Amino acid sequence: MTMRGLYVITDGSVGDVLLAKVEQALLGGAAIVQFRDKTDETERRLQDAGALRSLCHQHNALLVINDDVVLAKSMGADGVHVGREDAALVAARDYLGKGSIIGVSCYNRLELALEAAGQGADYVAFGSFFPSPTKPQAVQAMPTLLAEAKSKFSTPVCAIGGITLETAPLLLENGADMLAVITDVFGSSDIRLQAQHYQQLFEKFFR
Repeated sequence: MTMRGLYVITDGSVGDVLLAKVEQALLGGAAIVQFRDKTDETERRLQDAGALRSLCHQHNALLVINDDVVLAKSMGADGVHVGREDAALVAARDYLGKGSIIGVSCYNRLELALEAAGQGADYVAFGSFFPSPTKPQAVQAMPTLLAEAKSKFSTPVCAIGGITLETAPLLLENGADMLAVITDVFGSSDIRLQAQHYQQLFEKFFR
């Protein structure tokens, strides 16, 4: 599996609205979808995640669950994204098995990424690169961190945090394999077209 391309993170929508938005992003070329739902609505989360899995697989895209290995395993997601707490990666791998994708948040710290890569992470994520409406208090990462990481290991690298079409080229120039986006895609008046614009950027940098 290729960990590259537009990586959309769900925006808190639920049910049919969630599915409609994600379908438009997938039609526009999104390669990876992360289901991020911090509510405690267990049954609804399971239902939404299962519907997203079917939708993603129809479009040959991957579904990753945010920080919930139990949900990821119970509904057969492609993988999980975890924070960089001690043993989070190892615990997720033990629980989900070798075939699952496990991504790890490394914030603005190269040493965390080196450790995660050494432990077998399928990708590492750095950010926030720009002010983020989703996480306004997030630590700031510099674009050069991406290039430094790419010089140290071959594990795919994801950039996150306040990314727009205007700022995306800088991150791709520095070596980002994936761009994780919420607001600039799902807050757009034309989600499909916005995703297509991102896809065109990837085609330009990775042809």
